[in-house]
Amino acid sequence: MIDHAFICPYCWESISMLIDASVSEQQYIEDCEVCCNPIEIFISFQHKEMINFEAHPLDQ
Repeated sequence: MIDHAFICPYCWESISMLIDASVSEQQYIEDCEVCCNPIEIFISFQHKEMINFEAHPLDQ
């Protein structure tokens, strides 16, 4: 598990999350710990190194 900080696309606060580096491609929805809005997360790893991280507001 790695700790990764990023900016919420809704409230612009810095938040952090633990990410499992053993899964090479991940896509899921996580609620912001500050404003509680849903964030769509896309993560890619190669050889357990993060090569892509995206956090987008959930299309409503």
